[in-house]
Amino acid sequence: MKTVSSLLDEEWYGRYKAISRLNIRSSIYDVTNRCNLRCKGCFFFSSNEHKVANEEMDKTKWEAFIDKEKKRGVNLAILIGGEPTICLDRVEAFYKRLPTFCATNGIIKVPRDKFPDMMVGISIWGDEADEKLLRGKDTFSISSKNYEGDPHAYYLYTITPKQIGKTERIINKIRDAGLKVHMQLLSNDEGVANFFWTEDELQDIRDEMDDMLDAYPDTVISSKYYHKIITTGKMFDRTFGWGECPSVTLSRDNRKPPPKRLINFIRWASDLKTMHRCCTSETRDCSTCKDGAAHMSWIMVNKRAHIRTRQDMQNWIEVYEMFAKLYQFIPW
Repeated sequence: MKTVSSLLDEEWYGRYKAISRLNIRSSIYDVTNRCNLRCKGCFFFSSNEHKVANEEMDKTKWEAFIDKEKKRGVNLAILIGGEPTICLDRVEAFYKRLPTFCATNGIIKVPRDKFPDMMVGISIWGDEADEKLLRGKDTFSISSKNYEGDPHAYYLYTITPKQIGKTERIINKIRDAGLKVHMQLLSNDEGVANFFWTEDELQDIRDEMDDMLDAYPDTVISSKYYHKIITTGKMFDRTFGWGECPSVTLSRDNRKPPPKRLINFIRWASDLKTMHRCCTSETRDCSTCKDGAAHMSWIMVNKRAHIRTRQDMQNWIEVYEMFAKLYQFIPW
């Protein structure tokens, strides 16, 4: 019988033991329905999730809700929106109670006197031309000044087909700003012309992401196995989609047979009552999903499937370590 310890040498088994103790229990929270941008392809607005619930405006109700979430076993609050930094009082309520990650477009700077060590993930959707086309402005020119050299911030680089052959320039800009970068792919929920992926483009960007990881290991937080999974949608003989996704809200998960899933995961709307379907869009065709966190989680909850060969187990460990770094459970 194959076991984790039988497949790994002392170094890799030590790495495995370190992450196996983390016991990460995350949920996602819409802090607000509002945003200071309107990006083409934003799953929140394209699926009208900003209209399904009225924001709870009473901070004390947020505080009571977060206390209940902590008792429910959540040990990682992932804050999205809308734009969370519009409502820093709500962000603070989370930060004071739970390990907190804040996803932001970076236009409003998180004040480090109030949030000295909160991990901030800053979105970037490409070079200046793509940013202006998809987001209305070059956000990097603002966000890089706000977060330059910040050890508790990194860029989440959503790569589009138009970025093939151009990613190194973006990664150099991020490195020069003294920050890390993690990569995922655009799902193109709003069908923007010329931003759909072809199979050849997916192979090309996989190769390019691999090259960037090799060339900039101190800047790029990633894994070649993750690149393979996110570009192919395949894990062994299984295909990512509704029947496999681990990031479906608990109360809305009626799949038969039930897949491996994130324990007690919920994505909450800003009324603190409504629960969205999953970690991304209510209307997205799951077979087209390129969400990085969903694919990382798919790998992570399927540890047993990776107890096959030494390389399979090492792949699993690298992805789990990547997730843990991005959400500040282990250091860079």
